[in-house]
Amino acid sequence: MLELEPPHRMYWEESGNPKGVPVVFLHGGPGAGTAPAYRRFFDPECYRIILFDQRGAGRSTPEADLSNNTTQHLVEDIEALREHLRIERWIVFGGSWGSTLALAYGEAHPERCIGFILRGIFLFTPPEVDWFVGRADQGSGMGWFFPEAYRAFASHIPPAEREDLLAAYYRRLTHNDPAVHKPAAAAWCAYENACSRLIPAGKGGRQDQSADHFYAGALSMARIEAHYMVHGGFLAPDQLTKGLDVLAKHPAVIVQGRYDMVCPIATADRLARAWSGAQYRVVPDAGHSSMEPGIRAALVKATEDFKLYR
Repeated sequence: MLELEPPHRMYWEESGNPKGVPVVFLHGGPGAGTAPAYRRFFDPECYRIILFDQRGAGRSTPEADLSNNTTQHLVEDIEALREHLRIERWIVFGGSWGSTLALAYGEAHPERCIGFILRGIFLFTPPEVDWFVGRADQGSGMGWFFPEAYRAFASHIPPAEREDLLAAYYRRLTHNDPAVHKPAAAAWCAYENACSRLIPAGKGGRQDQSADHFYAGALSMARIEAHYMVHGGFLAPDQLTKGLDVLAKHPAVIVQGRYDMVCPIATADRLARAWSGAQYRVVPDAGHSSMEPGIRAALVKATEDFKLYR
């Protein structure tokens, strides 16, 4: 555990080769946390693999805490971890929200980055947030493609509050009473999970379980995610694309599922066109999840390719 300013304590771990090329894994959400499977994107004989749980997420404490929880705080947490581990430079690997955070960190500390492997690009622009949340009266955004999941998501909110679903969910997710925030977190995460794969998980998958059974980790995911969406990711308009100049000479691979409905491909295309030195690899038979076969293979290939860099 790395001590941050109170009350935050950040979980981190290392695996692989202690003398290998350092690579830091930035998880999605925000609020999702890491999992042991994420180590497997990297050859342990080559890489010094560093995973950590962002503020309020995973094994970091306090769980789902929003105090001093902004993009700028997370960027400095990454830098604090790098200094704690006495790493000069490292590869930055991030997917979904992790791609957002990777760019924010890289643009703030380009001299500390060897290069970037990014997946499921999210730049935290208002249209991307609108796409996720949609409008209950139109079933827009992801709801066009997952109407059943969207109806369940919207129906958790009373009709009088459905004009602004994000605000309505945020009120519930930040409520002190578990009887209010727990079912809201379950509904939020079930919706996102249902939209994350090209081929949905079968029965027993997370979206099929009851709120009580799949609640572990759902509060931090939903609450922190909504917190960042309400605040525009704590980023200035187009901040990440405007700041790309400092990364022009850094090697980068962008992996994107063609049928990603959580982070649609138009955003990855925009980033690839703005970042002239980046390699853009579209997976033709995949959605959003990093665990889909095509995405997994593309990410492993990217880490194999990055063995050329030090």
